[in-house]
Amino acid sequence: MNFRDFFYLQKSDRKAVLFLLSLAAAVIIAVYLLGNDNNRTIGGADNEDTHFKRGAASERNGNPKEAYRFTESRHVKPFPFDPNTANGEELERLGLAPYQIRNIYKYRAKGGVFRSPQDFAKIYGLTRKQYRALEPYITIGDDYEPAFTLASVRAYHENKLAERERIHEAYEAYKAQDAYQPYKKYDRDTIRYPLKIKVNEHINLAVADTTLLKKVPGIGSGWARAIVSYGKRLGGYVSVGQLKEIEDFPEESLPFFEVRNPHTQKLNLNKLSLNQLRRHPYINFYMARDILDYRRLNGNLSSLSQLRLLKNFPPDVIKRLQPYVTF
Repeated sequence: MNFRDFFYLQKSDRKAVLFLLSLAAAVIIAVYLLGNDNNRTIGGADNEDTHFKRGAASERNGNPKEAYRFTESRHVKPFPFDPNTANGEELERLGLAPYQIRNIYKYRAKGGVFRSPQDFAKIYGLTRKQYRALEPYITIGDDYEPAFTLASVRAYHENKLAERERIHEAYEAYKAQDAYQPYKKYDRDTIRYPLKIKVNEHINLAVADTTLLKKVPGIGSGWARAIVSYGKRLGGYVSVGQLKEIEDFPEESLPFFEVRNPHTQKLNLNKLSLNQLRRHPYINFYMARDILDYRRLNGNLSSLSQLRLLKNFPPDVIKRLQPYVTF
């Protein structure tokens, strides 16, 4: 069929021929373009620049692993660096991908500080291979070193540990005893000579204030305030063991306390409201509700034993409440 015969074809046949020609042209162009792309090589300054652009493009397209694969293929020569101050150019020279560098900047912008080489391993996206290669070159500046690495502070902590060991030995000796040693009068001038009391000396919890409590080994201002505060909530201490009800209380300090002549503030179970009752550490909401229900159904209480049949008042609870209630 010559060119003139083309115009004598039916309209539908002409459309089919044109479609096939267009399809063939498109295939030829595609093969040509793909062939050129596959022939590209990575090498030299221009190709390296293209290499990083492709990595950045992969990252923008939501594929950080592809971005790292492009960056990893570079020849990286590590050098000493501080992750707290290194800029983007230095981090890139270390072989880090753009998204990894951005994560480091985000960490620092939020107030994060690298205080040890191990902290650098926490950066999101950093691989084990990268960390193992960079760890020997991580240097933390003095401004970012933790205080406990300084010689003077380290010596202070060593002294504190030695003091704590001494207190622990005293505690072990206390546990081996069957009873407290006779009370030795506390006659030291604690205002002029704020020293800790010695083994076999005791502080009376019934009358001690924060100044006196701080003379106990292991007790500072914070624990002294906690002891006084809990004593007020209880209505007074009746035993040394109640100190263990304070969360994380240092048990090594227990041998230095005693309770002599305890005096407690008592709760009138027949007069107080539910909210007033539940303020006491030994009475929760359900116990207070049971007390009010008993009063409503049976009248006033005259003894805690009247509550012994209720599930919220087992014998140990009744015994613990006894010093703090009245009727």
